[in-house]
Amino acid sequence: MVTVEDVKIIELPKFLDARGNLSFAEQLNHIPFEIKRTYWIYDVPGGEARGGHAFRENQEFIVALSGAFDVVVDDGENKKVFTLNRSYYGLYIPQCLWRTMENFSTNSLALEFGSEHFDEEDYVREYGDFLKLKKDGKI
Repeated sequence: MVTVEDVKIIELPKFLDARGNLSFAEQLNHIPFEIKRTYWIYDVPGGEARGGHAFRENQEFIVALSGAFDVVVDDGENKKVFTLNRSYYGLYIPQCLWRTMENFSTNSLALEFGSEHFDEEDYVREYGDFLKLKKDGKI
């Protein structure tokens, strides 16, 4: 069973330079899956939250390219909060965990990589359904 202990902050390579710094991430190296989807979240109004769902199959890797935000991960029994505020750290979230993104700073930019193509059927959007699926061992 997947738990919040399986969620990991992964430090990405960084090259410091007076002209500007550079970091990168490679699939199946820093990101522990093949990337099939990439998207970003931006212009989140103050006080708003994003996410609020779980995936049956999709794994995620999230980087705060700019600004800061918290990712709250929940396995149905325990919750853990990860603050992302450096562009050289990524958060790996396996499938079958509830996640919510909150406390976005002004002009924050979240880059997300997914292990699966978009599939609405992969989402669990109601927390009560998530808890039942976890209890029944279906995710």
